[in-house]
Amino acid sequence: AVAMPGAFELRAPYRPSGDQPSAIDSLVADVQSGVPRVVLKGATGTGKTFVLANLIARTNRPTLIVAPNKVLAAQLYTELRSFFPTNAVTIFFSHFDFYRPESYAPVSQNYVEKASQTNPKIDALRHEATRSLFERRDTIVVATVSCIYGLGIPAEYLDR
Repeated sequence: AVAMPGAFELRAPYRPSGDQPSAIDSLVADVQSGVPRVVLKGATGTGKTFVLANLIARTNRPTLIVAPNKVLAAQLYTELRSFFPTNAVTIFFSHFDFYRPESYAPVSQNYVEKASQTNPKIDALRHEATRSLFERRDTIVVATVSCIYGLGIPAEYLDR
């Protein structure tokens, strides 16, 4: 079955079990009552990503998931793409392969200029995530903290 535009279609070979149904119900109630952010905590291997996928499917809203690092973001991205193969699951994290901020050491009077190198493939993924938010309601963005640094003014972004 093909998902209708804007509808999330969760595909999983199993159903929520154990504590998962009550966690899903609680999170859904929070989101539907207007709680702006929800946090899901749990031990490794307890099915947090599956709980999250069920939350997304039941609330049917564009979703931003902020992970603490690129490795976890990539893992979540991969797992969520398998749960939502017909929806826009995207990734948004820092496009820097290397970044050294400017610095000054007063004792040696040594100034070091800022240096960086960006990764064009990751930059393209960031733009894909941003464009999906404009074009599709069924978008999940898995991001790291770098998502707080915008890509500019939305109207100007669309004109590019």
